[in-house]
Formats: sequence, structure tokens, C-alpha cells
Amino acid sequence: MTGTKLVERQSGIALWRQIADRMRLSINNGEFDGTGMMPPEKTLAERFGVNRHTVRSALAALADEGIVRPLQGIGTRIERRDRLSFPIARRTRFSQGLGGQARELDGKLIGWREQTAGQTVAEGLAITPDSRCICLETLHSADGRPVSRATNYFPADRFAAIAEEYRTHRSITKALAASGVADYVRRSTEISAAHAGGEDLADLRLSPGAILLVTIAVNVDMDGVPIQYARTRFAADRVKFTVDT
Repeated sequence: MTGTKLVERQSGIALWRQIADRMRLSINNGEFDGTGMMPPEKTLAERFGVNRHTVRSALAALADEGIVRPLQGIGTRIERRDRLSFPIARRTRFSQGLGGQARELDGKLIGWREQTAGQTVAEGLAITPDSRCICLETLHSADGRPVSRATNYFPADRFAAIAEEYRTHRSITKALAASGVADYVRRSTEISAAHAGGEDLADLRLSPGAILLVTIAVNVDMDGVPIQYARTRFAADRVKFTVDT
């Protein structure tokens, strides 16, 4: 199993969370596809050097995420679904990228606000830190299953109505088109990983300790002017990235 080194007892992260992370990674890597079952609790406890109660807590967290299912008298079955392949390329679009992999794709506006850009967003959008931005909090789903949650920033002087346009069209691409941007391309994408927390846990229907793939992206119009700065959190057990170079 991937990550079977001893758990870090002084890391500040609960042992069951560490073990759940390593089990999740092993499942995502297809290490149990031959049997479709997790090893017995006793085997897992010995492997990680913990008691069975800790292993049971880790398995319960994965069950809450829908990754495994305990079967009375049989063991723990893996309910692994194939991860969606999300392409990151010059033109990165949620609907086009996942098209054909899901019957129904949906975008939802969780909330929006107007605020000053701040240093980080300002650098991405090539504006001053005190410039006003429209910030949209959005949630995207595939076949009713949450896939990603994003915080999107747009220059307010150019996209004052972007929140209403998104509410109407439920798509960033369509909202931008309605705001006068017929086409746009990806200038940069940074990818990292993090533990899910706060509202991401609830909105993406994850359990504590779940892993997120995080992208920070800047999109520009066809004149090269930045129009969107976005920080998107993807559920790592549901999505994998393919980078088109």
C-alpha cells in the first residue's frame, strides 16, 4: 500500500486522518482493483502500527465520503468510481473539459461580493491592490456529485454584472460572453494539494482529512488583458488533471 511508512505521531494531524489519507491514495492508485476489497482491519492496524479502533475511524471517514462500504460479515468493499479527467490547456472550460464523461454538468452560485483586490489578486489581474473586484463563489457538479468549489475574481469596472450573468447562465464562459468577452485563454495555472476544511468540506460533501487538488488560474482575453483570477478546489478522489503542453 502506498504510504505505509509509520504515521507521524507528533505532526498535529490525527492518526486516523493520516491513515485515511494513505488509504485514499492507495485506492486512487488502483492498488486494490484486483480484489475490490480493503485488507482486514487487523492487517491494516499492523501495517500502520496502530490499534484497530484507529483503523476503524479511518475507514468510517472513507465510508462517509462514499469511497468504501462496510459489508457485515464480509469486510470493507471499495466503492471507487473512475475519476473524471479534467484537462488543463490553453482553453480550459469546465463543461467542455468534462463533456462526454458525465450526463449532466451544473454550476451554482453560492454567493458573491464586491471587494478590494488585495495584493495577490491584484498581481494576477494586473490591477492595483485597492481596485474593486467582483468575487463569485461557485460550485460545479457532475451528475449531481460535487466536483469543485471556486473563488473567482473579476475587475469590477469591466464586469459589474458578472454575478447576475452567472446566476442566469450557470457558466463562467457564458457569463463572460454575456459581458462582452467572446473568447479567452488560460495564461497560467498553479497546482497544489491541501486538506479540505471549512465550507469546502460541506459543499463538496467530504469528510475531515479529505484531500483537495487546488488550482490558481489566470485567464486573459484575446488581447492578453487579465479578466479572471480563480482559486479552485477539486475533490482529489473525483478528479484527475491532464495537462496539455
